[in-house]
Amino acid sequence: MGNYSAVTEFFLVGLSKYPELQLFLFILCLIMYVIILLGNSLLIIISILDSRLHTPMYFFLGNLSFLDICYTSSSIPPMLIIFRSETKSISFIGCALQMVVSLGLGSTECVLLAVMAYDRYVAICNPLRYPIIMNRVLYMHMAAWSWIIGCLNSLVQTVLTMVLPFCGNNVIDHLYCEILALLKLICSDISMNVLIMTVASIVLLVIPLLLIFISYVFILCSILRINSANGRKKAFSTCSAHLTVVILFYGSALFMYMKPKSKDTKTSDEIIGLSYGVVTPMLNPIIYSLRNKEVKEAVKKVLSRYLKI
Repeated sequence: MGNYSAVTEFFLVGLSKYPELQLFLFILCLIMYVIILLGNSLLIIISILDSRLHTPMYFFLGNLSFLDICYTSSSIPPMLIIFRSETKSISFIGCALQMVVSLGLGSTECVLLAVMAYDRYVAICNPLRYPIIMNRVLYMHMAAWSWIIGCLNSLVQTVLTMVLPFCGNNVIDHLYCEILALLKLICSDISMNVLIMTVASIVLLVIPLLLIFISYVFILCSILRINSANGRKKAFSTCSAHLTVVILFYGSALFMYMKPKSKDTKTSDEIIGLSYGVVTPMLNPIIYSLRNKEVKEAVKKVLSRYLKI
């Protein structure tokens, strides 16, 4: 048995068998990263500048956009370097930091999407009491606790993983420092890690998804009771963007963390990881811009004011 401190760096060899694919992914991820930065930054800016968007819904959306920028900035730039690097190495500390940031932000998004579903439930099912229920104190606390829960989960899982012995095994069959790939390198008992990860997956994936499902059952019942066709369309349009984001995010997250694990990392797992970490953050601002009339109007207003369009 070696000591984990003997490992000072890791080698990320995900998709190394496909150099042509790596070149294609480098170009694709670079373009998508630029779109992520521009799209999410624009959503944050318009939610601040346009007074009509100073509501709980857009406050949560601004948090989601900021989260996506931070999440992708912690993983995509190092991934691009790995794609074009010959050594494909990352330091032990760098790997730990990358894992704690990406896992923390991913966990936060799970809770934040459930909070956004509750906000839509109150807005549609209790519209008259919405300003009272979703007051500033409540939605600020809900957002803060989303970040706190996600960060605590990340810190616990990262510390429990990085203090275990790697015994000199430092080749990670993945594109970035992902906790499931790292656990395969540990040469001691990881039953406690697996147990904590299972509990965290239930608390941060299954329970929020169940709460989102229940919220949308009530929302759908309320929409069907609206007599006006235009009223039903307007009510549904306020939820469709969030529901689309939920399906994309939880679909890839459940595939990664809840399916049976094999000893070797499959190429499909790495592609799904890219979808989870790159495609979804890129689509979030696009979905909210296309599916939300208020956002489209605010974007046009801001662009016409500052770009003289």
